[in-house]
Order: sequence, then structure tokens, then C-alpha cells
Amino acid sequence: MKSSIVKRSVIIGGHKTSVSLENDFWDGLREIAEARQMSVSALLMTIDKGRASTNLSSAIRVFVFEHFRAAASSVPPRHEGGQVPSTFVSSEMPPLR
Repeated sequence: MKSSIVKRSVIIGGHKTSVSLENDFWDGLREIAEARQMSVSALLMTIDKGRASTNLSSAIRVFVFEHFRAAASSVPPRHEGGQVPSTFVSSEMPPLR
């Protein structure tokens, strides 16, 4: 079975790096950047600056997830202003067992 993870080279703040994400997250990232009238690189820089100690790929996934969850529920995203939450687990969610 072929992996759905796609590794791409990106430039963030003038530095080249690689990011591995599923195609759906790459598509979501492009859609958000287009809606904000900014480049994907600029959006990645915003996410990178706002992330906690999590890795960049995880921060991007959380950012995209939060964006579309907020859009679907009309609830403001927790990453307003480019800030990525340190965790996406809501206090309203029951603990995993």
C-alpha cells in the first residue's frame, strides 16, 4: 500500500526545508493561503512562528484542522492571528481510554 504522505520542499523565512503531509492537508493549506491572499510560504511562516514545541508538520495539520473545524461550526479558530494552539484537544472532550 502506497503512503498518502507527500514530502515537499518549502521555503520558510528564506530557509529551505521539507515538510511531509497528506495531500488533503496540502490542499487545505493552499485553500487557506488563497483565501487570505497570501502565499503558502507566508502562511507556513505564520504557522511556524506561532507553533509550540511541536514539529512543523504536526503544527500545520492542527492549523488546517482548526481552520476548517471553525468554518464548519462558526466558532472562531483557536489559532486566531496565526497562533497555533499547543494542543487541539478540547476540555470538552472525554479522555481517551
